[in-house]
Amino acid sequence: MRIALTALLIALFGLADASAQERSAADTQREIGQLFETLRSSGCQFQRNGRWHDAAEAVTHLDRKRDYLVRKDLITNAESLIERAASESSLSGRPYLVKCPGAETVESRTWFMRHLSEIRRGAAR
Repeated sequence: MRIALTALLIALFGLADASAQERSAADTQREIGQLFETLRSSGCQFQRNGRWHDAAEAVTHLDRKRDYLVRKDLITNAESLIERAASESSLSGRPYLVKCPGAETVESRTWFMRHLSEIRRGAAR
């Protein structure tokens, strides 16, 4: 009886954990989508490897990097996307920069983390 109960509890916790992971994956995809849309509609410019690009070009580039990292199972949350894909060039190691109208140029890591915090504050309301 104890073994059956233990097995049942393990199975139930496993299902709960899988459900939490699915929610987490859905939240991650939503947050990444919102980050990309925020950049796309921002009017900002994005510098990679010394050249400035408009926001739509930047999103296209970052989306390709995201797809590659997802296939490698290296994106676990929005922060891992920011660190692995949206902060620096994989080729040169140079940090990406974001320049928005009326604001100082910042490293993209800072820009994305700020907007991720805003997205999460909005979701918590």
